[in-house]
Amino acid sequence: MKFIKTSLLGVLCSMLLVSVVFAHADAETLKGGLISGFLHPLMGLDHIVAMVAVGLWGVFLGRPAIWLLPVIFPMVMAFGGALGVLGIPIPGTEIGIALSGIVLGIMVAFAIKPPLWVAAVIVGFFAIFHGYAHGVELPNATNPLIFSIGFVISTGLLHLAGIAFGELSRWSLGEKLVRGLGGVISLVGLGFLTGYL
Repeated sequence: MKFIKTSLLGVLCSMLLVSVVFAHADAETLKGGLISGFLHPLMGLDHIVAMVAVGLWGVFLGRPAIWLLPVIFPMVMAFGGALGVLGIPIPGTEIGIALSGIVLGIMVAFAIKPPLWVAAVIVGFFAIFHGYAHGVELPNATNPLIFSIGFVISTGLLHLAGIAFGELSRWSLGEKLVRGLGGVISLVGLGFLTGYL
């Protein structure tokens, strides 16, 4: 019950943030910025699987990882995005993104529970690649700040979806489903990796 209340609070806060942005932006800015930013993560399966995997893995790791990993990812992703905007080259970005699906999916599939700092480093490492890829595209948005707000809200909701699904692991059948989803995520990442090589 506490999880449901916390999840609802997170969704309501996201909606309030969107309302604030709508109140201070014209229609063209929203079309080219907020809405584009919000939809951007939802258009790429590589991004979706990684974001969901972070939430799923956080559930397996328990507190405080369940909330810490979904905070670390967008923070480090913003750093990677800044590198992309500045044009600082990061080699192998697409391979790094594909590997994020493979590695995070494996962590979930096998319910691997490293120390929190190790999990944070893994999540942060992959967040750089995701942020960089989108940072390179960011200057083309009508309003990069509004685009980023939409992007972060959408990413947070994907993390939240992973956490919500991960809560099924409290039951034995649910745990099998969650770990199975981790296996699917790693296969999706493998598919992307073979496409990039």
